Amino acid sequence: MLPDDFTPSYTPIGNINTEHILIALHKDTLLCSDSALAGTTQLSPLGVPEYVIVIGHWQGQPVQMAAWEGELDLPADVAALELRAAYSLIGETLWLLAGRASQIATFYRTHRYCGVCGSAMRRLEEEAACECTGCGHRVWPRISPAVMVLIRRDTEVLLARSPHFRAGMYSAVAGFVEPGESLEQCAQREVLEEVGVRIKNLRWFGSQSWSFPHSLMLAFVADYDSGEIVCQQGEIEDARWFDLAALPEMPSRYSLAWRLLDAAIRGEFTT
Repeated sequence: MLPDDFTPSYTPIGNINTEHILIALHKDTLLCSDSALAGTTQLSPLGVPEYVIVIGHWQGQPVQMAAWEGELDLPADVAALELRAAYSLIGETLWLLAGRASQIATFYRTHRYCGVCGSAMRRLEEEAACECTGCGHRVWPRISPAVMVLIRRDTEVLLARSPHFRAGMYSAVAGFVEPGESLEQCAQREVLEEVGVRIKNLRWFGSQSWSFPHSLMLAFVADYDSGEIVCQQGEIEDARWFDLAALPEMPSRYSLAWRLLDAAIRGEFTT
């Protein structure tokens, strides 16, 4: 999600403006200094970026993104960090703004050629979109909706871990929405597929833009209905019931999954 005092916009500009907030990206990484986002002076040895775009205004101040795509020799005082790793360095507000910038940059990097005819795409000046120079096919940034469900049974919650999670961490069940599927249908299907149980009393919790690389997380709470835990092979490494007073390692604090579990711990949900 974006800060409440941020207004999205889209304005390509020729060069980096030293008076604007700057979010600098190299491919999938965020360019940072030892304690903040990298500034214009630190980035000057990199030369001219591929593009510079004002992506909105935060507290009335323009926020610009500058992107480099080719191979770079970074100055000694500039580090290329993955977005997750930058959270503790730059703080929540700038991290959320960097998430918007990262999604736009990912869109441009993955849409250099037309999916219809194979011709080169060009960035449009009036909106965040690309148009084919051959057939005129136009595309916009991709958003991939994913449903997350926290399943409750009395004072317990059902949590699972993917093989890709860091050691010891469990989270709520989640999965991407299929074409033609409602959010509610996705919740029921993903839970049954991934952990083998059925749910009831599905309730909305909240949402979060998740820039890894272009997801929109949509969270629900549900009550256990029936079935025994059976982990989906290749997707779920382990799943089990945990008492809310004795949870395993939780997801990162900036995630919607952490907010969901924290709300459960604080007793916000009723059966």
